[in-house]
Amino acid sequence: MFETRSRLSRVVMQIVVTIAVIPFTIPIYTMIARSLEGRGWGNYKAVISVPGFARFFLNSAIVAGGAIILIYITTMMASFGFSKLRIRRKEVFFWMMMAALTLPEVVLLAPLYATAVKLHMMGTFWSVILPIAALQVPFTTLLTRSYVDGIPDQLFEAARIDGASTWRMFWAILVPLAKPMAVALVVLVLINAWNSYLLPKIFLTAGDMGVVTLLPEYFKRQYNDDTPKVLASAVVTAIPEVIAYIALQKQFERGMAAGALK
Repeated sequence: MFETRSRLSRVVMQIVVTIAVIPFTIPIYTMIARSLEGRGWGNYKAVISVPGFARFFLNSAIVAGGAIILIYITTMMASFGFSKLRIRRKEVFFWMMMAALTLPEVVLLAPLYATAVKLHMMGTFWSVILPIAALQVPFTTLLTRSYVDGIPDQLFEAARIDGASTWRMFWAILVPLAKPMAVALVVLVLINAWNSYLLPKIFLTAGDMGVVTLLPEYFKRQYNDDTPKVLASAVVTAIPEVIAYIALQKQFERGMAAGALK
């Protein structure tokens, strides 16, 4: 890390960082403060008392866990292939995958719905997990490929000389060396999957399959909303993500920094 040597430089940097953080802290402070209006902590008690509250968190954990596993395996295999294997026209395939980054989720809702109905997946977790994974794999592959490019080719060449197969090189060399990137993927996918709203609302039609992002729906009325309880449910929903990020912060920053460099 670079350090500012003079006292004046440190003071100036501290002021700049503080000013930069303020725009991000104001919405958080406002959300927490307004969630305590009226009944105070009773708003949070009302959120916890929602029928099937624990089931909401379990369903979100299933969706996020399934997406993390699927995206991790797919991303690592794709990054290994694009970076270290000799595949004809692999750059063409890579940029075809990157083109998927231009497709917003809302544009794909109609074809995804028709596909889910045809495959009889409506009301199942797979109808949410698969689209989430498909929409995130291009970005995670772009990020992870840069990381894999930084692993010396000599390691794989030495393993090949020793008789290791492609799968052996993948599991014995790439996977252990890519742990920082794996943590970054877990955090990124967890945040995106946990915050998913449109896909669960459309595809998880059964009453007992709601996810945490649907909790505020219980406090919305026909003409006005119970804003403090809506914000209290938003705070409760964000707690697992905050805990996960704090616990994995160092590894996440290492993985993101390594993935951003070539």
